[in-house]
Order: sequence, then structure tokens, then C-alpha cells
Amino acid sequence: MPFEIEQKLVVAVASSALFDLGEADRVYRTRGQAAYRAYQREHENDALAPGVAFAFIKRLLSFNVGVDDSPVEVILLSRNDPDTGLRVFNSIETHGLDITRAAFLNGGAPFRYIPGFNASLFLSANENDVEEAIMAGYPAGLVLDSVINDDTDDVELRVAFDFDGVLADDAAEQVFQAKGIEAFHKSETEHAQTPHQAGPLQELFVKIARLQELEQTRAESTPAYESRLKVAIITSRNAPAHKRVVTSLRAWGITVDQTFFLGGMDKSRILEIFRPHIFFDDQKLHLDGAAAVAPCVHVPVGR
Repeated sequence: MPFEIEQKLVVAVASSALFDLGEADRVYRTRGQAAYRAYQREHENDALAPGVAFAFIKRLLSFNVGVDDSPVEVILLSRNDPDTGLRVFNSIETHGLDITRAAFLNGGAPFRYIPGFNASLFLSANENDVEEAIMAGYPAGLVLDSVINDDTDDVELRVAFDFDGVLADDAAEQVFQAKGIEAFHKSETEHAQTPHQAGPLQELFVKIARLQELEQTRAESTPAYESRLKVAIITSRNAPAHKRVVTSLRAWGITVDQTFFLGGMDKSRILEIFRPHIFFDDQKLHLDGAAAVAPCVHVPVGR
């Protein structure tokens, strides 16, 4: 019987996002493919250290525990072949991650397989792979060299999103870039009752919200259960441009735990308090400072 994946929250992750491949990458870049293959074989039983996206993936998979129909699926989508990728799967097993499905592409482009796995997100530290995915219209993010937040005593999963260019399309951002802040506020006021078109991670956002609904249902039937998934929107918008955000969320049927309209404030001030396990933004200028306080992902729609 085929495995039904359509209704699940599916994340495809490259080994470069899940683990710290620094030393292996250095071997590949300085000594070539043959030396890299030999190095990976020699160390295939040495567990890789967690990477920037590890805590996000680990906590996301924890929502499968104690439920009959696992709502989350994580797929390893790798440029390695099965031989060099064996160390990655051994590391997955050592760290106790419930990841059983994978595509090893032997240097092939991962983005082509995102729709095949019904993935709402592809995470990688390979800039070209993420750029190709976004250009093809698929949801993807570049994991940046940033701080890793993984307090093992902390059972929550906290996810933070920028709004424009991430959850919504970048039409409003284009107005701002072309005509300035006054034109942006004028346009957003005029369209305050018109929901934004979906951005690259809107489907992920919706499925995370559905996961929260499953938690609420579980809490109702099991009073001792406490919901663990917290979601925040952290945007540079402020009033009056906040109204269209609310209109869009209502149209999508989503209520967010926390929303911050910062009006150009440094987002790292809020991220340091919210302490997300992953933060998605389309503007590199916002991520430069944020990377020092949160695991950051660049969604390369805006620049």
C-alpha cells in the first residue's frame, strides 16, 4: 500500500543543514572527491555534530511521538551518493532522529524532487541549491552560519517568520523598494482589506498552524498535555501597514501566538527574548545581526 504523504507536514533537509559538515567540506574543497570519499568512509561511524537546523528538525519530529498517524515527515535530500551519505544516516541513527526516507542524488540538483516528496520546505546550506529551488517556485531556505539554540531541558518548538517575501509575496516590498516608505504605507492602507498572495513559505506556515490545532485537540482530551509549538511573526511593518497582515491571516484561517510590528527596529532585540529554534527572513540585512542570537534561514526572494 503506498505511503500517503499529501496531508503531512513534510520538510526536506540537506545534510549540510542538519549537521556540521565543516571538516568534511574542507576535505572536499582542498583535496577533491576521492579524498572526500575516503574521509567519509574512514569516519562513517563517527557521529556528526548537530548543525543549525538540527534543533528545529528534532523538535518537529517529536510531534509524531504518542500519535497513531504521524503528522510530520522529514526527508533527507542529499547531493551525496549512498556510499558517502552513509555517515549521515549513521549520525541520524545515533542522534535518535526518526528520518527513514532519503534521496541520494550523486551531485544532482535536489530542487527537482521537492514536489515529488510534497515538501513544504527545503533546507540547505548550499546557496546554489536554494537559489535554484526558489527560482523554480519551490519553498526553500538557506541555513546561515548562526547560533545554535538547543537547550535539552526545553521541550518547546519556537518558529519565527518574517512576513513580506516569506509568508506573503513580495509585492508590498517591491513598492517600498521602488517608491519608499510613504508609498508603501499608502498602498497598504488602500489594500488593507485585500489579503496578500501567498509567499514561498505560506504552505509551511499553514501546516504548522494545523499542527498546533492537533495539539489543541490533544490537550482537550488529555488535560495534562501542554502545547509545545509556538509561532511568531516578526516584521518590520508598523501601523497602518499592520492591518493587511491581519486581513491575510484571517483569510488563511490562522491565529498566531505572537506578532511583532517593529517599524524598522533591530529584529535581534525580539529574537533574543523569543529564542526561536529557527527564524526565516528574506532580507539579509535583517539576518546579519539576528544570526548572533537565533538559528537563521535566508529565503532569497528579497535581497
